[in-house]
Amino acid sequence: MLSNAVNIIGAGLAGSEAALFLADRGIKVNLYEAKPTWFSPAHSSPNFAEIVCSNSLKSTAPTTASGALKNELDVLGCSLLKIAREVSVPAGSALAVDRDGFSERVTNAVRSNPNITVIGKIVTEIKTDELTIVCVGPVCHVGIADEICRITGEQSLHFFDAAAPIITAECIDYSRAFFGARYGKGDADYLNCPMNKQEYLAFYNALISAERVIDKIGGVFEGCMPVEVMAARGVDALRFGPLRPVGFREAGKPYAVLQLRRENAEGTLFNLVGFQTNLKFGEQKRVFSLVPALKNIEIVRYGVMHRNTFINAPRALKSDLRLKAAPNVFIAGQLSGVEGYVESIATGLLAAINVHRVLRGKETITPPEYTILGALMKYITAPNADFQPMNANFGILPMIDGVKKADRKQAYFDRSDQSIRDWLKNINI
Repeated sequence: MLSNAVNIIGAGLAGSEAALFLADRGIKVNLYEAKPTWFSPAHSSPNFAEIVCSNSLKSTAPTTASGALKNELDVLGCSLLKIAREVSVPAGSALAVDRDGFSERVTNAVRSNPNITVIGKIVTEIKTDELTIVCVGPVCHVGIADEICRITGEQSLHFFDAAAPIITAECIDYSRAFFGARYGKGDADYLNCPMNKQEYLAFYNALISAERVIDKIGGVFEGCMPVEVMAARGVDALRFGPLRPVGFREAGKPYAVLQLRRENAEGTLFNLVGFQTNLKFGEQKRVFSLVPALKNIEIVRYGVMHRNTFINAPRALKSDLRLKAAPNVFIAGQLSGVEGYVESIATGLLAAINVHRVLRGKETITPPEYTILGALMKYITAPNADFQPMNANFGILPMIDGVKKADRKQAYFDRSDQSIRDWLKNINI
């Protein structure tokens, strides 16, 4: 007989969302968190739901898959998205957060909930006879990683992930920068640092020859690629990527533009958008100071690269996020094979929905494939001999026939919205 108490291992984005969902429905939760006893190479704050890479949760626009997924989570009553909006910072059509404020609010919400017991402990054993949601994240402790391998009979896969530097607002030369958003999307939310051709080439040549922490990198996730790896693809690769100089009104014709985004609500810190990096710390300061507006750069958090682990979802996981080898154990967050903050939150919510159903004697479920969340679950669990993590995108959805290409993205959003609302009526959460 299963206990009514649920174990959740890991208080990151997925674990915090799952814990709040269950606790708000009267379910007792034992939330295990390794911090502050142990910190991964990517973490530094003792708070929960710590964001370690970009502080952007991506677009909210209804013509984007990220916007569609956020809408689905709003329909389902997602707790962390509500908190994210409360501590948002200007970022055009994207939802970006004050990362410290976000973590503090999530931590307070979790710790103040009477149905959640937080247990500071490094977990190295999973009780497969108890309902458990494992949300340990992609840079988890080796002990829990080995335990997951033991249960699944699989070796953990991995790829490399990177974070961008964070700099002070005071170090920026504002005479060489201007506020504005590409294509006018936002109310001058980004600080733009233009370069002419000579300045760009000097920066580019320094970047591709700079010393790296890891010389040769395999398994880089395309959505979080180190800037120096992208630059090595060609002299104009960055100008078609994070430094693309198009879409600015009344800004002349810059050859390349580095964008900075507010890191906190006070606007005292900025991060370098799209500048995830594996360069040595000294090299980051030397190379990035070649951007004219950043000649006096002061880096408060250097960019870092770390190894991420995820399970072989097609072989180990069911579409309801249950482990095939241990039906009482659910996997959520990036460990499950999704990529991205909102995607991690979504899997935590889905795992909690299914645990709640199990406790009520109901069958587990998966959202329809016409939703972003349902399509993600179908993608990560479908047979795939060369599985890699996947984030929200319209390409994983079933095609819509009879709709003009220009209207297709909005049609995907509308179908997703209707599908998730119809699904919610039937599942009674």
